[in-house]
Amino acid sequence: MLRRFLSGAGLLFRGFGFWGRRPGVMLLGLIPAAIVFVIVLAALVALGIQLPAIAQWATPFAESWDAFWAVSLRIGIAAVTFAGAVLLAAVTFTALTLAVGDPFYERIWRAVELELGGEVPDHGAGFWRAAGDAAALIALGIVAAIVVGLVGFVPLIGTIAAPVLGVALSGWLLARELTARAFEARGITAAARKAALRGHRARMLGFGVATQLCFMVPLGAVVAMPAAVAGSTMLARGALDAAAARMSRSTAPGHPLDAQSLSLPVSPRSEPVDGGASGTPRPSQ
Repeated sequence: MLRRFLSGAGLLFRGFGFWGRRPGVMLLGLIPAAIVFVIVLAALVALGIQLPAIAQWATPFAESWDAFWAVSLRIGIAAVTFAGAVLLAAVTFTALTLAVGDPFYERIWRAVELELGGEVPDHGAGFWRAAGDAAALIALGIVAAIVVGLVGFVPLIGTIAAPVLGVALSGWLLARELTARAFEARGITAAARKAALRGHRARMLGFGVATQLCFMVPLGAVVAMPAAVAGSTMLARGALDAAAARMSRSTAPGHPLDAQSLSLPVSPRSEPVDGGASGTPRPSQ
């Protein structure tokens, strides 16, 4: 479990390594990330400025309390609110950046796919599919932010549990969204994608948490976004190759392919991707 979690986190750093191999393609990914980052950061700063007033507005009943307890309550509410806002900001940033920068990130995705080798789709899912995925991701982010906010009000453990849960939830949502491109480009349904990723949950969580932590560093989201696209492509290909290997075994004589089997391309390597490509990569085109 821990090994797979760390393996997933390592895929983000492998994505950063793609800067050295294809710097031109990766630089393009900075453009939409920078634009969306400025917008999201401005929204967070505006919220931070208004937080004291919001906390006071939400607690009119504390006016008659002792000053120490009233201030403590309002600080707690402000902290929980901001933690939920950071979670939502990370998810919104990812959703908007992938939608706005779809042509740029498709080039990164394709470059990684070609380097890994095997059958590569002619084109990605397209802008409108990316926009729809972005809307769905933001909706899930709102639900996650509400959950984190509620957990933050649990006595004693809430102030610690809420940030940890926030990083884990946002990391999972980021990994889920970032890995979608490789599946959607192959016309694989959401149900089949879920089945293919079922055995890679720890790796997905590790990758997502590492990405979220990078996003929390000043300007880290801008620099990490192209690397996250590259690393998530490697993660998705690992799941695709593993599913293809299972399908190949299931089509052996006496074990016919059933309706739940996945029709996935098999990468020309001796074993599925597990945190990275094995064998000799195919040169980028």
